[in-house]
Amino acid sequence: MIDFRPVLFATGILLVILAAAMVVPAVADAAAGDPDWLVFASSAAVTLFVGVALVLTNRVRAAGGSIRQAFVLVTFSWIVMAAFAALPFAFSQLDLSYTDAFFEAMSGITTTGSTVITGLDHAPPGILLWRGLLEWLGGIGIIVMAVSVLPMLRVGGMQLFRIEFGDVSDKVLPRAGQIVVGMGIIYVVLTVVFAAVLYGLGMTGLEAAVHSMAALSTGGFSTSDQSVGVFNSAAIDWVVTLAMLAGGMPFVLYLQAVRGNPGQLLRDRQVQWYLAAALVAVLVLAGWLWLARDVAAMDALRLAAFNAVSIMTGTGFITADFGTWGGFAVAVFLLLMFIGGCAGSTSCGIKIFRFQVLYAAAEVQMKRLLQPNGVFIPYYNRQPISEGVIMSVLAFIFIYAFCFVLLALALGLIGLDFLTAVSGAATAISNVGPALGEIIGPAGTFAPLPESAKWVLSAGMLLGRLELFSVLVLFMPAFWRG
Repeated sequence: MIDFRPVLFATGILLVILAAAMVVPAVADAAAGDPDWLVFASSAAVTLFVGVALVLTNRVRAAGGSIRQAFVLVTFSWIVMAAFAALPFAFSQLDLSYTDAFFEAMSGITTTGSTVITGLDHAPPGILLWRGLLEWLGGIGIIVMAVSVLPMLRVGGMQLFRIEFGDVSDKVLPRAGQIVVGMGIIYVVLTVVFAAVLYGLGMTGLEAAVHSMAALSTGGFSTSDQSVGVFNSAAIDWVVTLAMLAGGMPFVLYLQAVRGNPGQLLRDRQVQWYLAAALVAVLVLAGWLWLARDVAAMDALRLAAFNAVSIMTGTGFITADFGTWGGFAVAVFLLLMFIGGCAGSTSCGIKIFRFQVLYAAAEVQMKRLLQPNGVFIPYYNRQPISEGVIMSVLAFIFIYAFCFVLLALALGLIGLDFLTAVSGAATAISNVGPALGEIIGPAGTFAPLPESAKWVLSAGMLLGRLELFSVLVLFMPAFWRG
């Protein structure tokens, strides 16, 4: 049997952190004279009580846990965090059902950005800040997982980065724990810098903080129903675009840059592919808007850059309803939903490195067809790729497609139309935010969907954020037999 004490102990610590985070919107509401500060204070007290109880009743000696405990912790902690993070939504003046509250919390903690809340322009400051904080905490959480957990669990080819992060710990910092602390500091500094710039461009302090947290975490929660488009500012659009791009980069490379090796940031093949993919998408969509939709060249470039980067990185901010740009643009955005950013970033989707591994494997296979007796080895970042990594990536993409189809079928069975079901499944498993169509498209919300659809989408968000296998392995009888 699995010893659940380390899992419950770690979950208790996370709940204590979540309770501390609830104090921030409580203070914001109290300062604004909004009665919802009591909701946040009460939710913080309940969360703190449960967290401390778990810590005190499950204290174990400091030792490395087993692989099975790590798998259980990853999924269990994310679900529990969402369940408690939903409390302020459920009991605030928004008057959400617990289903809607859980959906909003899961969307925030997984940095998806899908929302069921309308009237954001008049929402209490505490709720707006809480949504941004959830995404910000989810962003740093997934970075920590990408460095310390997923490579160890060998999920979807992430073992590629076990050696890479090990090298970083040798050359940059003495221990893996210090790598996490270093990246956390960089995460905080970048958040403050982008918030200061946005504040200088005309946002209020609350708007700047929320949009900075949401952009860097590639989350996408805004303070307005019109998202970033409400500001109607080219300067703000470009700064947020840069923040979203930064969130999709590997944070371990930022750490290397700070420690004296800035060139590695642009020499990394994954970063090169990531920036190239974003540039191609922007140019294609800008050209489409300019030639086919008669939009002025610079406006087309700004609209295409912001919205393409937002969807590709899984942020979900919008400045225009791209669902009205025509069939070609809609198809491009649907494709961008699946791409994602770099491993070790806050972004979502399949991720660039997996496409690189597939390309390298396909290139080797074609060479072998031309020269059957030749010896060819696939490479990633100038390092040979093992057969195990290739098989892991192939399995991940197959399961990714399979889960996407299952989610779409489930939503279809619930009664959603084809476009809503397919794009809803895509945006959930890719943690993007807005989908396509009139209901859940860029101009809509997920509020009109049936409650059963919201639970299906919440499960899809969790699957996508935790790289599928971390969750699915728990459904194998062999896992529990040891």
